[in-house]
This record gives sequence, C-alpha cells and structure tokens, in this order.
Amino acid sequence: MKLIVRLIHQSAKLDFNISTTNQRHSNIPSHAYLLQACTNIRTHEEGRRLHAQMLITGIEHNDYSGSKLVGMYAKSGSLSDACLVFEKIPRRNVISWNAMIRGYVEHGHWKEALRIYSQMQTTGMLPDDLTFPFILKACAGLGNLQQGKDIHDRIMRLGFESNVFVGTTLIDMYCKCRTVDVARQVFDGMSERNVVSWTAMIVGYVQNGLAEEALELFRQMQLEPIEHCVVTIAGVLPACAQLMALRQGKEMHNAILKFGFETDDFVLCSLIDMYAKCGILENACRVFDKLSQKNVVLWTAIIAGCAQNGNANEALRFFKQMRGVGLKPNPLTVSSILPACAHLEALQDGQVIHDYVIKRGLESNPYVTSALIDMYVKCRHMENAYQLFDEMSSRDVVSWSAMISGYAQNGHSDEALKLFREMLFASFKPNSVSIASVLSACAHLAVLQQGKEIHDYLIRNELMIDDFVGSSLINMYAKCGSIHLAQQVFDKMFNRDVVSWNAIILGYGMHGYAENALALFREMQQEGVMPDHITFIAVLSACRHAGFVDEGCKYFVCMTSDHHITPRVEHYACLVDLLGRSGRLDEACDFIKNMPIEPGVGVWGALLGACRIYCNVELGEYAAEHLFQLEPEKASYYVLMSHIYAEAGQWDGVAKMRTMMRDRGLRKNPGCSWIEVKNRVHAFVTGDKSHPKWKEIYAMIETLDVQLKGAGYVPDTHCLLHGVDEGEREYILCAHG
Repeated sequence: MKLIVRLIHQSAKLDFNISTTNQRHSNIPSHAYLLQACTNIRTHEEGRRLHAQMLITGIEHNDYSGSKLVGMYAKSGSLSDACLVFEKIPRRNVISWNAMIRGYVEHGHWKEALRIYSQMQTTGMLPDDLTFPFILKACAGLGNLQQGKDIHDRIMRLGFESNVFVGTTLIDMYCKCRTVDVARQVFDGMSERNVVSWTAMIVGYVQNGLAEEALELFRQMQLEPIEHCVVTIAGVLPACAQLMALRQGKEMHNAILKFGFETDDFVLCSLIDMYAKCGILENACRVFDKLSQKNVVLWTAIIAGCAQNGNANEALRFFKQMRGVGLKPNPLTVSSILPACAHLEALQDGQVIHDYVIKRGLESNPYVTSALIDMYVKCRHMENAYQLFDEMSSRDVVSWSAMISGYAQNGHSDEALKLFREMLFASFKPNSVSIASVLSACAHLAVLQQGKEIHDYLIRNELMIDDFVGSSLINMYAKCGSIHLAQQVFDKMFNRDVVSWNAIILGYGMHGYAENALALFREMQQEGVMPDHITFIAVLSACRHAGFVDEGCKYFVCMTSDHHITPRVEHYACLVDLLGRSGRLDEACDFIKNMPIEPGVGVWGALLGACRIYCNVELGEYAAEHLFQLEPEKASYYVLMSHIYAEAGQWDGVAKMRTMMRDRGLRKNPGCSWIEVKNRVHAFVTGDKSHPKWKEIYAMIETLDVQLKGAGYVPDTHCLLHGVDEGEREYILCAHG
C-alpha cells in the first residue's frame, strides 16, 4: 500500500508539469493503473488526490479513466461522487455502465441499479456478460420476479444463456424469488456447471425449505469431477439441521476436516448450528471449545444453540464469558440471549442486557426490540413490554405478535383483542402467532362472536389455516360452547398433528362428551398419530368430567405400559380428582401417598375439592395443611376449607379460617362473570353496581329469582356466611350466580 501511495505522489509531481495534449494522453494508462490499485486496496483518500490531479491535467473525461474513477468511488461507497463522474463521461461504454450498476448493487441500492440499467437500454448500449449478474442480483434483492424474467428473456436473445456466471446468478435470482422449479430448469439446462452453480442451487433449495432436495443434489454433485468448496459445505449443513439428519451432518464434519476448512468461521458457525439443531449440544460445544480464535459470530452461534435447546443457563454462561473477553454482542447475539432470560424469567439479567442495548444504540433493531418485549412478557412485566412497543418507530408483524401474545399469556385478554384490532387497522397482516394468541384471548373471555369474526377474516383474506391456527380455532370454539363448530374446523384440516387431536379431545371432554372424546382418541391412534402427555391429560379429563373411573384408571396405566410416557403431576392430579369426585376419597389419599413424585398444588387441590363435595373434614384438613404450606397466600384454599367446616356445622373451624386469612392479609377475590353483547364484553362481580344499567339488571335478577322459586328451586345457603340472616344469604347467592 505504501508503494502505491508513493507512486501516486511521484506521478502527481510529474503530471503537474505536463501541459501538452499528447503528454496528457500518454499518462492515461498510468492513471488508470493507479486508480485500479486504489480501488483494489480501498485507499479512498489517495484516489481522491489522484482524481484532483486528473482534473488539472484534463484526463477525467477520457472514457477509460472515467470508468475507473466511477469504479473507485462506487467501490468505496461514495455513490454520489461516482454518479457525478459518470454523468460527465461523454461517451459511456459498457464498462462505465457496469461500474455504476455494480456500485449500486454492492451497496444494496437495488432500485437505483435497475434505474441505471433502464437508462442503459434507452441509449442502445448492449449489456455484456458482466452486466447481467449484477442486475439479476438487484432483482433478487427486491424480489422482483417479473423484471427478472424479462432480463432472462433478454439473456436468451443475446445468447448469454451458456455463460456459467450468468446462469448461476439466474439460479440465485429465481431461488430468492421463491421460484425454485424455474431455477432448477436453468440449472439442468446449463451446458457447463462449476462449483458455484452447484452451490447456488443447493443453497436455493435450503433457503426455500427443501432440505431433502438440497441433500440429494449434493450427493449428485459428489459424483461429478468438482472440488469441494467451503461455501458448499456451509450451504449443505443447514439442510442437515432442517432435517435433523445427524449422520449426514457428521459426514459434512468429516469433509470439513478432510479438506482443511476447519479455520473458516462461516463453515464453523454452520457446523455448530447443525449440531445444536440436531439436539447434540455436546458436539456443538466441543467444536466451539476447540477454537483458538473466537469472534462474535461464533460466540453468537453457540449462545443461540444453547438457547434453542432449552439450556438457558448455559446460554447465559457463554454470554457472560463473551462479555468477559471484551467482545461486544451484536444485534443477533442479543436476540439470541434474551429468549434464555425469558425462559428462566431472569428479569435482572434481561434488564442488564436492555441497558447494554440502550448504550450501544441497538433499540432501533426490530428483532432486538421484539426479543426484549418477549423477555418482559415472560417475566410478567407488561408495563415495560408495552413501553418498548409504544416507543418503536417502526413496528413489524413480529413486534405486534409479541405484544398480543404477551397480553394473552398474562391474562389481559381485553388488551390482546384491542391490540389485534389496532394491528389490522395499521394494515399489518397477522401471522400464525398473533392469530393463535388472539383466538386464545377469545377463548379466555368466551366471546364467540369475536372469535367467529377472526375466523371469517382468515377465510376472506385467504390466510392459510395451519395446524397451529387450526388447533387454536378448535380450542376457541370449544371453550366458547360451540363444540359442533370446533368439529367442523377439525374435519376441514388437511394435516392433523397431535396438537389438533389434543384440542378436539379436550373440547369434547370439557363439554361432558366423554364417549366422543375416547372414540377420537382411538381414531387418532388408528391414523398413526402418536399421543403425547397432553393427549392423556385430555383423555383423563374427559373421564373425570363423565365419572368414568375405571376407564380413567385403565388409561392412566396404559400411558406408561403401552406408550412409555412417564406420568407428570398433572396426570396424577386428574386421577386424584377422578377418584375424589366419585367418592373414593380414601383411595385417592392412598394414591397420593404412593406417588413417585412430589404432589403439587394441583394434586392437593383436587383432593380438597373432592372433600368439599363429600364434606370430609378430616381429609380436607389433611389436604389444606399441605396447600397452606405450598401456597400460603392463596385465599381460595382457606375459603374452600371454610365451606367444608360450615357444611359440617363446625363454626369454630370457619372462624379459624377467617382469622388465618385476616392475619395473613388475604381477601377472596369476588366472583366475576361476563357476557358478550354486540362485540362488547360486560363484566360483573358480586353486588356490582358499576354498570350503567345495573338497576335494570338487578330488577331482571329478582324477576328470575321469583320464577325459579315458583318452579320449585330452593337455594342451598347453609354453608354460606354463618351469622348472616337467611334472606341476605339468598340475595348474595342469587347476585353471585
């Protein structure tokens, strides 16, 4: 580089003394050579000095040197300067046009590149084999398939279809425009293929989710007399990751070692990612640990691998090690570590990363902000999440979905529905995550009409109802009381996975149609769909709702014996509830005592609920004792035990529960009901007078109460509020109902 700079200065001293035209023209080759040298080694300032000298000597307007100047400025990113020089060239040749097009393409200005190409056509200048690769790259960048096809037609007319470089960029353009079949036609029609052509087609398959086709093409490539390329190996590894094809991935690892590619960061990243996505995190860590030099990209790969495999603690450990060696995480690193914080609900670590994001100015990155929103959502800090969302200058569907999902997951169903409507009003097309989340909100509120409207929106806009969305629709309709509509959605699904089967079985179970639920379970197995642990929760719940005790016990046993699924605490809770509801309280208690895992609140809560039904004070006290230890701040357990005492006439026990609640500062949340009228949800609590039409509502309640008593209904109030007169008890029970 020093030699080039010295030559430029020496040339300047000589050329400043030149005055004749012949002398100027004699220096054209030397200036062009020096300009090319400046372009190659990116000595931008020296190139500017040389340009200044050329202005004095009048060389700038020469076609050849002018093209070199355009190339030098374009390569350095000074596109405005390149454009000024380009405009001053009197007779532009194909080299100057190519230099301008290339400059725009290499800096991502796709539309400007196409504009220059259009001007080139207008002047009658014919493109050459170097023009087409760049202009096709612009079409690929814009996803402009139609213009890409038009250029393909011109390539055919000018006879460049046999050029290997032009053919390769055609393959790349069609793949990036999601027209892989046409890309394969181009590939098959090439008379000559090099390693770049093969790699372009393989990578194109991978980018379009066609991993099997990518691996098959790689196998065909191995039969050809073509040397392996590091880019090819790095392109094949994601296909192995997509298919979780560990054997082929290991073969790629051996090829990396064989051909000496183990020092290439790009291929090592792909290797770490492949092992991580195949679930072999030990191998990914082994590859990483052997590296002597680790850059940000490699650290990011191992952090993402740990987070994706649910090993959040390891991801955080690697992240802290990375910071410890002085490396600065990039936006992708931050987006990879925040899900680990979310998984662990590690709010403090997440806030430290948030501070780093602010200091580095990364908050403008939508992926980083969406990951931060998701972290705060999982840590149940919705105010922080919404503040981030509200301050975003440019929202995308990912950030909208993260916020809607957050509201739905944290029980803020009204806000989820409101934000979903705002998203549609802002002309964003919802994805499966936002749709599934808002359907969950509809299910939680039991707002059938709004759920139907979202379903209609999907149909009107021809949005694909995949397994995820289909299962959410089934769940929504079932929880809103329309099991027949849930069945219709299920029947129309093309590919029913275990999630959709679970949703419909759960739906029939919660409606008390246990026989239908069990019939669907048998049908599911006949179709070759393997049940999972949620399937058996659905089956046991169906048996519980219908009182099918023997069937429930049979399915609990076959879960382990036939399907090799280890029961979880939720399965034990279902069986305890099933036994308890049927009056087999002692059997339920013995079952709990013999559990191989620690009973949770679900198990003890099921036993306490059964004791409430059968007024079993002794076992109720036994269950409540455990619940008070596990969740001492949950008021409902004290209230339930109080009801058991009241029904047994043990008013000292009722007083004891009241005292415990008072001493611990607990209050039972009032019962809440809601109804949807004309797309608006009206919520009510016991004795509520906040509704603008509360007088009419209570008048209607009194009318219904009179009609109920006239039909022979006698309210059961003996276990409610000892010390309150009978009339007041009936009023409270009626208002609560």
